[in-house]
Amino acid sequence: MTTATEVGSPAGSRTDAGAEAGAPWSPVELLPALLVAVLGVVLLAPGHGLWFDELFTAEVGRLPLGDILTAITTGVGTTSYLADVPPSYNAPYYLVMYVWHAVPGLGGDTSLRVLSLLATAGGLTLATRALTRLAGRGTGLLAGLVLAANPLVLEQAVEARSYGLAVLATGATALGLARWLQEAPRGLLLFGLAGAGMGLAHWYAVTVLAAFVTAAVLLRRRRAIPVVLTGALAALPPVGFVALAVLNGTGARNAEHLRDTDGGLVGMAAEAWAGGRTPLLYLTLVLALVGAVRARGARVVATSWVVVPLLLLLAAELVRPVFLPRYLLAGLLGLGVLAAAGAMSLPRVARVPVAAVLVGCSLLAAAPLAERGPRERADEVVALLTELHEAGEPIVAADQRSAIGLDHYVRTSAPQLRPDVVLPPDDAPADADRVWLVRRIVRGEPIPTDDDAILRDAGLRMVRQYEFPADKTFLALQTWAR
Repeated sequence: MTTATEVGSPAGSRTDAGAEAGAPWSPVELLPALLVAVLGVVLLAPGHGLWFDELFTAEVGRLPLGDILTAITTGVGTTSYLADVPPSYNAPYYLVMYVWHAVPGLGGDTSLRVLSLLATAGGLTLATRALTRLAGRGTGLLAGLVLAANPLVLEQAVEARSYGLAVLATGATALGLARWLQEAPRGLLLFGLAGAGMGLAHWYAVTVLAAFVTAAVLLRRRRAIPVVLTGALAALPPVGFVALAVLNGTGARNAEHLRDTDGGLVGMAAEAWAGGRTPLLYLTLVLALVGAVRARGARVVATSWVVVPLLLLLAAELVRPVFLPRYLLAGLLGLGVLAAAGAMSLPRVARVPVAAVLVGCSLLAAAPLAERGPRERADEVVALLTELHEAGEPIVAADQRSAIGLDHYVRTSAPQLRPDVVLPPDDAPADADRVWLVRRIVRGEPIPTDDDAILRDAGLRMVRQYEFPADKTFLALQTWAR
């Protein structure tokens, strides 16, 4: 067993009595995973329906593998109403979803979200183990609990998107680096494979891979060449998918969602991590600063984990907007790790109280998530249609967001409605006496579509509107009749 050298400082510095390079695994290290699982179940308990991004996951993941691969490579959507929304963006995630759907009994709405939660729990377990090896069990456990209670982590842990897998791969990459730092060449293969997976789960996570390589160079200088080469190879698959998206014309598809921070990216990222301007924000920043200056064992790794991604994104912002909180998740995990390391670097008498306050503030910041309403209520729209609709009456989706929800929940819960469903680009029929129109409401007004003029010209008028407000998509079900 190797000596527990302080891996938060260049090789040759004094040993760190807290580091446990060869310490056996302890069940205590599962506490962060248990915490995030319990909190995740609380958030999933209301059983809200999927929203657009999650519906996209559900609809693409169930397709034949050949159709998914064709859509990814050509940049063409998988359905008529999503012709301009192909799965090229985050393509590897949809391939994972295809495998998940193939497992008997899985593929339902809840199981898609559970996969994200399980992946997050696994990632936190691996990250806890990595920090335990680097800086001792106290720091590792606190770091894991801080991440498990964080509002941004929890929000993404219960959605059917790729961020849970990104957390899993990030934790595995951190563990690979920790093992290599203490027992080289062990850990190098894990570092490379997980590093590639991290970037494939979300390409922004490549910045974290760069951070880990930077930490290895700072700590081992020339001896870090294997890590540098492995990191470069690990970056090739995600870079390849980004290049594919550029070549097939889908590379900038989500650009309209990105914000230009005018140089305030660092502050906005910290606010996103803390769930807004809460005591957690200030406590995290203070402890992270303490950790960057005083922490032993994980100081260089944790500081690089925070600083390198933010610097790279600040540089990228000179060319185009890059900010969206969830896109920064893999890098912001380092902020929680650095804050935990800072808390454990305080005088011994202050460590437990400060650690308790840090975890407590994280839980308080995450508490509003438990009262969060549905992101979208397409499931309720379809449920109401099953009560009010009569056979032969057209059910028209006026736009692509309305279409995907209607299509999904008719398929999963109301197949008897399918013969009457009309999806874009098809318009409302002009020969019906009563038409059901599902559409989005934005700023209090329905989004105009061709269907309005067609129905009016046919002598129909809107006689009733059922509204379904939600956090992400405000849907309305309108009844048009003569």
